[in-house]
Amino acid sequence: MRALIVDDSRFTRRVVRGLLEQAGFECKEANDAAAGLALLLGEPDFDVALIDWNMPGMNGLDMVKNIRAQNFDDVKVMMVTSQCDSNAIVQALEAGADEYLMKPFDAESLREKLALLGLNAA
Repeated sequence: MRALIVDDSRFTRRVVRGLLEQAGFECKEANDAAAGLALLLGEPDFDVALIDWNMPGMNGLDMVKNIRAQNFDDVKVMMVTSQCDSNAIVQALEAGADEYLMKPFDAESLREKLALLGLNAA
């Protein structure tokens, strides 16, 4: 399975990548939404995109809307963010996110969210 990690924090990208690789995912990283969309357009066979909300330029919510507007319906989208109020969760889901993972999180929380998306890795 393939995962796209989009976060402006290099540290967060490394942590998420490590957890996903342990679970058997092949990962690509982008440090902003524009770069993430470019990867998605260039390599459209991702199973899941894990997207931070707060990034410079285009934010994660707008990236999710863009992904759905371009009909990447097979890509599961998980918002991974510290935005934890219920209004933010509703906004993300209405924009087209399939799941929502709040920072900070641990490996078990990530595995549980992936399982909810039907992505049971190694």
